Amino acid sequence: MSPSSKARAGSEAAAAPTESVRDRILNTARELFYKEGVRAVGVDTVVAESGVAKTSLYRWFPSKDALIVAVLEQEQKDRWAGWDRTAASSDPEPRARLRAHLTGIARYVSSSHFRGCPFMNVTAAFSDPEHPARLVANEVMYELRRRLRGLVDNIQGVKDPEELTEQLLLLVDGAFSAAQCLGKNGPQQFLVAAADALVDAQLKK
Repeated sequence: MSPSSKARAGSEAAAAPTESVRDRILNTARELFYKEGVRAVGVDTVVAESGVAKTSLYRWFPSKDALIVAVLEQEQKDRWAGWDRTAASSDPEPRARLRAHLTGIARYVSSSHFRGCPFMNVTAAFSDPEHPARLVANEVMYELRRRLRGLVDNIQGVKDPEELTEQLLLLVDGAFSAAQCLGKNGPQQFLVAAADALVDAQLKK
């Protein structure tokens, strides 16, 4: 075993009690992909930054695409876990709960470390609609639509729940997109107010 291989092996062993090798690779790739883009970051960079051997990476992730998909699946889990925490801690009144979710989104996209929605970033990086990473991104969008519809269905008096759901989806999508360019001063600061106006318009129909 070469000195560099021994060093990596020792590093991997040292990390084992608190972070598995797989998690170390995954967390490193997640950070790099988000900061630099999935196209810009190669497997060699992930190996170097994580301090693991390339054979270890390929043992867990047989290809770069497989690694990208694993990263997105973890992003997906974390996103809905955050959504569920917001739901559990918010006022159960339907409009108040909707506002709580939208407030959380506005706060997230206004943060200093925000560099776009990771799922939107991937759809921009891969043109093939059947790319496995794009399929995960599509799942997230459909799930967001489903969750928004669930919130809308609980608001009494909405005349066209499908229309309102699509309008809210467009607002959220716009907040993610605009904040990437305009930062904390982007239109996401009006996300809750815009959603309130849409709900009020539905109730007046």
